[in-house]
Amino acid sequence: MLHFPSKRRLIQLYSALLYNAHLKGFLTGRIFSGASKALCTPGLNCYSCPGAVAACPLGALQNALASHRTGFYVFGILLLYGLLFGRAICGFLCPFGLIQELLHKLPLPKLKKSPLTRLLSNLKYILLLVFVLFIPLYSGFADKLPLPGFCKYICPAGTLEGALFLLPANPALSGAAGPLFSLKLAVLLLILISCAFCYRAFCRFFCPLGAIYGLFNRLSLTGIKVEASRCTGCGRCVKACKTDIRRPGDRECVCCGECVGVCPENAITLKAGRLSLRVFSGKTEPAAGVSPQKTESPACGDLRGEKPAANGNIRKHGPLPRLYLALSLLAAVFVLCAANLPEKPAENGQPTVRENLLPGSSLPAFSAECLDGTVFLSEEYKGKPLFINLWATWCAPCVRELPEFAALSHAHEGDIAVLAIHASLTTEDPGEYLGDKGWDIPFALDRDG
Repeated sequence: MLHFPSKRRLIQLYSALLYNAHLKGFLTGRIFSGASKALCTPGLNCYSCPGAVAACPLGALQNALASHRTGFYVFGILLLYGLLFGRAICGFLCPFGLIQELLHKLPLPKLKKSPLTRLLSNLKYILLLVFVLFIPLYSGFADKLPLPGFCKYICPAGTLEGALFLLPANPALSGAAGPLFSLKLAVLLLILISCAFCYRAFCRFFCPLGAIYGLFNRLSLTGIKVEASRCTGCGRCVKACKTDIRRPGDRECVCCGECVGVCPENAITLKAGRLSLRVFSGKTEPAAGVSPQKTESPACGDLRGEKPAANGNIRKHGPLPRLYLALSLLAAVFVLCAANLPEKPAENGQPTVRENLLPGSSLPAFSAECLDGTVFLSEEYKGKPLFINLWATWCAPCVRELPEFAALSHAHEGDIAVLAIHASLTTEDPGEYLGDKGWDIPFALDRDG
C-alpha cells in the first residue's frame, strides 16, 4: 500500500535539502566555500559535508570558545534559534534527526522507553559540558590551538556527511585517516545501529545541540502548548510519546506532534506564537469542574497529514501548513539554483590558478596581495620550488604547521618560496590573529580569481 510522506516529513526533507543544496559538491568532493558558509543552520549538519552551504552551530560554538573569541554571533544565533523554535528544530529542521527516524522504521525489535532511557537522556548534558565547553576552552588555554572536542572525537554527523562523502572523491585523504577516524567510524556505526532499535537514540542521549535547545522549550515561540485548564493529567500523551518526556513541551520534547491526537480533552496543540498549527476543531466536553474554552483556530491543520483519531475531529486541512510547505519548497529551489551556479571566470578571460592544475603541469603566473601590504609575485620565484600552504585560524592542524613552514623557509632561504594563504571564509582578522607570533613568511587572503 502506498503511503505519502507526512507534512512533517516533507519539512524535514526540505530542510535537509536546504542545508546541503550544493549538490555538485557530492560529485566533485569539494567543500562549498561561498559567503553563506559564514552563517549557521539551526540543526546539526556538518560544515565539512560537500553539499553544506552553511556552518554547524555546534562546531562554530566550539571554535569560538577554543579561540577565545567573544563569539557574539554564535551565542546570539543559538539564542535566537532557541527562542524561536526550541527543540522543534530537532523534530522538524534537523537532517540527522530525519536519518534517525528513517532508520527506526526498519522492521526490527524496538527498545521501549523506561526509567533507564530517561536516566540516559541526561548524558547529552554531560557531553555538552565536557566536549563542547570544557575541552575547547582547556585546549585554547593550554595549547593556544582550537580543539573542537565533540566534532573531533564523537560527532556522527561529521563522519557520515563529511568524511564518508569526501574520501571517495579525494583518495589522497585516505592516508590521513588514522586511528582517530577508525574510532569515529565505530562510533557512527554504533549510533546508527542503536537508532534502528531505539527511537532517535543520538538525539535523546548524545546530542549537545538538542541539550541546548531543550533549555528553551518552555520559552520558545514554536512548540507544544498544553491548556492547563483542560488537562486532566491522564498521562496518555506521555505514554504515546517515543521520547523521555515527563510532560509535553518539556526539555526532552522534540515537538513532533504525536501527543496531539491522543489527548481525550483536546488540551494539546502545536503552536507558532499565538497561532495553533494543529488542533482539534470539534467540540468536546471539558474536564469536570472546568469551564469550556474555545480551542478552534481559523488557521489550523494537521502537520502530520494522518487520519483523525478514533474520537475525533481533527481538522485535517488548513492554509498555514500548506503555506509553510509552499514557501519551503520555493526556498529549496532558490537555494539549489544559487548554490549550484557555475564559478565566475576571471574578468580578464585568463584561466584562474585553480584551473587545469594536474600533477606535472606548470603553475600559471599569479600575484597575491599579502596581509602586510606587500605583493607576492610568483614570477620572481620561477624555477624554484614554491610551497603554498592553505590554512585557517580555526583549523588546528593548519595552525600547528605554520611554525614548520616558517622554519623551512629560513632553512632554505633563497632556494625555495613559501606562501601561506588563509581561506576566504573567516570570522576574524587573520593579520590580527598572527600578531607577534614571529612567522615572517608571506601571508595572503584567498580572494576571487
